[in-house]
Amino acid sequence: MTAMTGRKPDWLRVRFPVGGGYERLRDLMREQELHTVCEEARCPNIGDCWNRGTATFMILGDTCTRSCGFCAVTTGRPGELDLGEPKRVAFAIQQMDLRHAVITSVNRDDVSDGGAGIFAETIRWTRRLSPGTTIEVLIPDFMGNWDALQTVLDAAPEILNHNTETVPRLYGRVRPKAKYERSLELLKRAKAVAPERLTKSGLMAGLGETKDELLAVFADLRASDVDILTLGQYLRPDQDHLPIDRYYHPDEFAELGEAAKKMGFAHVESGPLVRSSYHAEEQAAPVLPLRPVAASDELLPLVD
Repeated sequence: MTAMTGRKPDWLRVRFPVGGGYERLRDLMREQELHTVCEEARCPNIGDCWNRGTATFMILGDTCTRSCGFCAVTTGRPGELDLGEPKRVAFAIQQMDLRHAVITSVNRDDVSDGGAGIFAETIRWTRRLSPGTTIEVLIPDFMGNWDALQTVLDAAPEILNHNTETVPRLYGRVRPKAKYERSLELLKRAKAVAPERLTKSGLMAGLGETKDELLAVFADLRASDVDILTLGQYLRPDQDHLPIDRYYHPDEFAELGEAAKKMGFAHVESGPLVRSSYHAEEQAAPVLPLRPVAASDELLPLVD
């Protein structure tokens, strides 16, 4: 256990994001007027990922209708949905030549389907422009709107990810508009609809939970047939967000990861800098074969 201090431990230090790959992706995102969770959530891995040519797209705008205690994404009243966004995301994926694309979003509790239709359209456009790319979506809970969930599932992403984020005891201050049981129900339903589809969930450590509580969530996720689990250190975006209770040592992440593997997850990623979409292709690779490109498939130009 590492006592909480104002200084991050050495294993959490990352380089400032610079480099040719980083600059190319930054320019592409600006050109296509796209958002990434890498920037909006102030992910510490942005320099690594962008220099490797990967990014996590954040659709449905850049303003979230919820105000979770851990998240740096702007909260407030969002604007209108951008119906051209799916094509622009798909075009960026094509330009980046991604073999595995990760698409997430803000919460849009202000619209009836929570933005599920935009998720589905983004998947369909990505299939059209990059038929060899596998797709992972990290979705909100849609306030328990299971028709909205079905809309996303019908578009057939290879991986359906929904993060539980923390342990049930802490939901009131960490995820005040979410419900632990609702998140589990979403993951159960996703697997029930298509047993062959991979499901995934992630948690943060360091918000005040105990290891036993983490292990209990792992067990609940396995009981919900979740295939892939991620666990990483919570890092406070700024003074307006929840404080860090403590830093977990890399050895503790290794121990928790081993315990999760023994529960039967197909793949577990556990470490201080792990995020649900960090090295997502490597997370998926052991359990998800890449999509073959049919001979009749061709990369189509983006058109209106």
